[in-house]
Amino acid sequence: MAASFPETAISTERLLLRPLAEDDAPGLAAMMADELVLAWTDRPHPFTEAHGVELARTLAPAHRAAGHGIVLAVTEHLTQRLVGLVELRHTDWRLRSTEISFITAAWARGEGYAPEAVLGVAQWLFEDRGFQRLELRTAAGNTAAQQVAQKIGGISEGVLRSAWIVRGDTGEVVEESRSDLILWSLLPEDLEAPEAPAPAWAGGHRYVLRD
Repeated sequence: MAASFPETAISTERLLLRPLAEDDAPGLAAMMADELVLAWTDRPHPFTEAHGVELARTLAPAHRAAGHGIVLAVTEHLTQRLVGLVELRHTDWRLRSTEISFITAAWARGEGYAPEAVLGVAQWLFEDRGFQRLELRTAAGNTAAQQVAQKIGGISEGVLRSAWIVRGDTGEVVEESRSDLILWSLLPEDLEAPEAPAPAWAGGHRYVLRD
């Protein structure tokens, strides 16, 4: 039987990362109907509520059971509103290494949710699951994702040339072009520990974001 991640929930100061549910489908469809999601991800386009149900019911559970990774919904503690999606993939259980990708809803951008969610997953991987390496791959033109990688303390390791497809919707057809990817890594020793223990209201969040 393949090694796999357990079903889990991860709590940060403002967010709860949890398994997808079928009733997330409307929120997923709304989140994916965005030109930046189209440009920088490989999610189906258009992404319908049926795609969301399939992701929650079939694709995400199969992804986890096969040992490839895990898909988590990112929600606000206060409102329970869906603010994003985080996926671990290309997991190497021998090397204890995996790759993370993330999507943030358009209305939730600029609030620091993406680095908070990624850092929460990194903390869980390193402290609770014994992982030794987390990778991020960002398209050369995706400056927002690059800022997330920098904010969590990721180290740029180089460029993967012509390794991704960027999409754009002209209104009549989806156009595709090739893009380089920037490879980032985060190791346990790269996490910056705060000087004082996290207070109880922080939900056990023990690491800080970089300016």
